[in-house]
Order: sequence, then C-alpha cells, then structure tokens
Amino acid sequence: MGSFKGFGKQALPFFTALKFHQDKAWFDENRALYQGDVLDPMVALLDDLTAAFAANGVPLRADGKKAIFRIHRDVRFAKDKSPYKTNCGAVMSRTGTKMEPGLLYIHIGTEGCFVAAGFYMPDAPVLAKLRKAITASPAKWKAVEAALKKGKLALGTDSQLTRIPRGFEDQKDGPLDGVLRLKSFLVREPLTEKQITSAKLADRIVDFADRAQPLLAFGWTAID
Repeated sequence: MGSFKGFGKQALPFFTALKFHQDKAWFDENRALYQGDVLDPMVALLDDLTAAFAANGVPLRADGKKAIFRIHRDVRFAKDKSPYKTNCGAVMSRTGTKMEPGLLYIHIGTEGCFVAAGFYMPDAPVLAKLRKAITASPAKWKAVEAALKKGKLALGTDSQLTRIPRGFEDQKDGPLDGVLRLKSFLVREPLTEKQITSAKLADRIVDFADRAQPLLAFGWTAID
C-alpha cells in the first residue's frame, strides 16, 4: 500500500524480553531494536492508513508518533513499578488525537495483537448521548448490529453494568437492555504474528475499519 512493510520479526520477541528485563540499561541497549522493529513500522502503518482512509472518505487519521502511546509506564500510583509497557498501542480518530470519541486502535504486544474500533469508555455525557440515540432509533441501532454481524464483528461485553442505567428503567428486560448496560461500544479482531509482520496488515485493517464503520458512523451522529 505504501511505506509500511510489516512489523519487524523481532517486535514480539523484543516485548517478551522486555517483560523480564525491566530496567533502563537493558532498554537503552536494545532501543535501536524497538525503534526499527516496532516504532518506525507503527508510524509507517499509521501514515499509510491515514492516506487510505482519506482516499476512501473515512474520517480517521493519525499524527505520526503523537498517535502512539509512550512505552514508559506511569508508576506514580501503581503497585507494579515496572517502568516499561510490553506493548505498543496507537489511536486513529477524526481529529487525530487520542481522546476523541470514536476511534480505531492498533495493539501489538505479548498479551496478544489486535485491532479495535468504536467508543472506548466514553465520558458520561457522550455515553448518555449514545444510549439516547439507541433508544430514540432502535431500528437504526438494530441495523448497525445486523451490519456488524454480517461483517463477523460483535460488540464486546467486558464492560457491562449489572443493572440498567438510571434514566432507562423503562427498557429493563427489553430488547435493548443488554446494549444499554454497556460502558464501551467496541468491536475488535485478533491479529496473528504472521499478519503483523506482513505488508498486507494495512489492507487488513482497512477492511476491518470498513466492517466497523456502521458502529462509528452511528456513534458520531449521536454525539454530534
């Protein structure tokens, strides 16, 4: 597609080793490996995806390294004082910023690689708008669910309230009960090591974004 040629063969082994060598000296000795096999490919991937989405009229973009989360952990209030993350994550959004509601997220790491899209733990006002849009237009929401199912995607239910949220009690035990209890509206797809080291990864993510587009479009309309 462009300059992205795949993540380096040592990308995942680097994170595996970093998990056991959580010290600055080791990281500094292997910084070039991180740069060459992880960071530079991620920047190239984001650049290629930004160009592809622009050509397809998809409002998702990234601003190079600014879209990538730092590898250094914030350990000020954490019990685990390990200084480095064992993954690399990056966000694409309508504005290119990490905090914009409605995103595409790419994750490369030892715990598993995946691409995700949707609205991750939105703040209370945004979450309320999403829920109100669903109850106001249940047929449109059902069409979103049908489109996701056709694209072999399903909303994650990891973050779900045990009770129907306040203000939506009239929907309790109804067809929208489950979705209204979600705190995130997110779909995701796993990526294999073979896929992340291939130049075709960008095409795969473009295809995923196309299948996730109904969810993003519904949410953007709701919050705008």
